[in-house]
Amino acid sequence: MSTPPTSDNVAHALAGAGGGILSMALTYPLITLSTRAQVESARARTTLLAAIRHIIAREGALGLYSGLSSALFGISVTNFVYYYWYEFSRAFFLRTSPRPTLSTLQSILAGLLAGSATVVLTNPIWVVNTRVTTGKGQGAVGTLLALLRDEGPTALFSGVVPALVLVMNPILQYTLFEQLKNAVERRRGRVTPGMAFVLGAVGKLFATGVTYPYITVKSQMHVRGAAGRREGVVEALRRVVREEGWGGLYKGIGPKLTQSVLTAALLFAFKDALYAQSVRLRAVAARRKALA
Repeated sequence: MSTPPTSDNVAHALAGAGGGILSMALTYPLITLSTRAQVESARARTTLLAAIRHIIAREGALGLYSGLSSALFGISVTNFVYYYWYEFSRAFFLRTSPRPTLSTLQSILAGLLAGSATVVLTNPIWVVNTRVTTGKGQGAVGTLLALLRDEGPTALFSGVVPALVLVMNPILQYTLFEQLKNAVERRRGRVTPGMAFVLGAVGKLFATGVTYPYITVKSQMHVRGAAGRREGVVEALRRVVREEGWGGLYKGIGPKLTQSVLTAALLFAFKDALYAQSVRLRAVAARRKALA
């Protein structure tokens, strides 16, 4: 059995968190546009340029960044938890496998474990963020306090079921990325940040296209509690199809696909560089601690 290369879970987690922050900050206006499109009625639907003009006219240019602070906090926690558990699971499978790389099934299982843990721990952050982004809250702290006062702690887990279904999004994304990366490494050697950018974009494009209806209903479930309406995921899917047709499940998919692909591509491009830097910094810190 070959010995797999060692992996620093914390360094991977820190790199994932840092890469997530950088990539989200660069693409956040697209998140605002897609999230608002997901929760608005069919009557309010408009073109992308008209939506941008409407937000700027009502809220100024900063309206495109509504909820940015909570989103950056959310993505840092989400990515840290996800990458920590993904690398932990990945290392476990590699230690018990005769192969030097993960199989497709092992990639899926590692993603499932990491994604499920991440959803449960971070869903409250994204409920608050969705409400702030869509203008149904006043700042992250104020929105959180109002939500707890008016709806109770269970409201923080609105949309957790479709969020668990959406665990398949990163599983599909990272499984495809891993397999493409392995194929490239076999043929061309080391994957460069530029190549990682392309492979990350391909993986995210496929995953988001497949799972988008659940992204739509998750966003709607995050905000419907504020209006005194609660519903399950199947009921939400049926309501959207009944009221708006099948196209209603894909509201805002244009900016969301653009944002998701750019975010994933930038994340993978940033992550390798940030991982190497994290390993160096942690090694320096360990040496200093040993000498102290």
